[in-house]
Amino acid sequence: MTKSVAVPFPVMVGGHICLDVIPALRGEGFGLAPGKLMNIGQAVLAAGGAVANTGLALHRLGIPVQPMGKIGDDIFGHALLSIFRNEQDSLANEMIISAGESTSYSIVLSPPATDRMFLHYTGANDTFGSEDVKAGPLADAGLFHFGYPPLMRRMYENGGTELISLMKRAKSAGATTSLDLAMPDPDAAAGRQDWKSILGGVLPYVDLFLPSIEELLFMLRREQYDQLLQKHGNERLIEYVDSELLRALSSDLLAMGAAVVVLKLGEHGLYMRTTAVKERFRKAGRYCPKHDEWLARELYIPCFNVEAAGTTGAGDCAIAGFLAGFIQGLKPEQVLIGAAATGACSVERMDATSGIPPWDNVRLRVASGWRQHEPKPFLEGYRANDQHHAVVYQSSWDGISNPDHT
Repeated sequence: MTKSVAVPFPVMVGGHICLDVIPALRGEGFGLAPGKLMNIGQAVLAAGGAVANTGLALHRLGIPVQPMGKIGDDIFGHALLSIFRNEQDSLANEMIISAGESTSYSIVLSPPATDRMFLHYTGANDTFGSEDVKAGPLADAGLFHFGYPPLMRRMYENGGTELISLMKRAKSAGATTSLDLAMPDPDAAAGRQDWKSILGGVLPYVDLFLPSIEELLFMLRREQYDQLLQKHGNERLIEYVDSELLRALSSDLLAMGAAVVVLKLGEHGLYMRTTAVKERFRKAGRYCPKHDEWLARELYIPCFNVEAAGTTGAGDCAIAGFLAGFIQGLKPEQVLIGAAATGACSVERMDATSGIPPWDNVRLRVASGWRQHEPKPFLEGYRANDQHHAVVYQSSWDGISNPDHT
């Protein structure tokens, strides 16, 4: 049984949910070709999407959490309910079972030494709207996290009005709000939306914004994204992201209204930047930081060393680690360490969450001398900040290392 972490309010995790079908792919040279039969290993069936990945990771860490997603009354939907109930009966209490709709699913291809690929059907996620989130559970939540709106049609249609309405409701209910994205399909309706406008509308109601760097480049710097993609390919694109671009993107997002921006950098780690405006944090809901050391921070942490079995959901689990540390009132450096460590635990298993241990075990593993990767070489002007058992890197612009820059 998972050891519970004592926090005053539960976390509510809403958004995209699906059933992941993850076949075991072994060896090098994976490739699909017409007429070709490929022998593979057993398949893992797992709950996927932000609701499952972040929600179940929080549960395994010991954080009281209520996942909430929309599924169909079908075999895949009942499989998802079974997965949640096997963890804890109450985790399925807020699931929306929509008769006549089909449950979303993904076929996840995660070859060795290669980033994952998805074949995805959005299903009932497309009809999810603000009205699906009931007022009662929202009023009880200390933090409301929402994930993957680019994979949920009503959330991005009409300029993102449903997404904006939902996050505004959560803010009005007193919750600290958190938002994660997903990469839109560039050839589908989601990829043709004005995401800069959508983010501009929703971020005033988002306290913690935790997208990947690729998603942000696609949404805010599309021409630059396309150039990098064409020149270097998707797998190497992130290697050409530098500290200047990270600072520019985070500046835009803070100006749009977010209080904390965390950019997921894949195998290179996590970058975080926070607002310099104290009043913005005062409006950050029930779990607003109580200390000024969250003001005007700019930090980076590389990943921890692991033998990777699969990368599915690792970013979502890193978010769970971040939220777990944040709601416990930890310092920014310790929150980032918890996020990176939780994400690393995730990739040691094929699915997203079965490798996540209780929070105390994560902290003990870090304290035991868990080695980290070398920092990404683009980080000019960053200096190491030794946190006893892990290293976080501070920018020369960081508000603690240089108060004049706040």
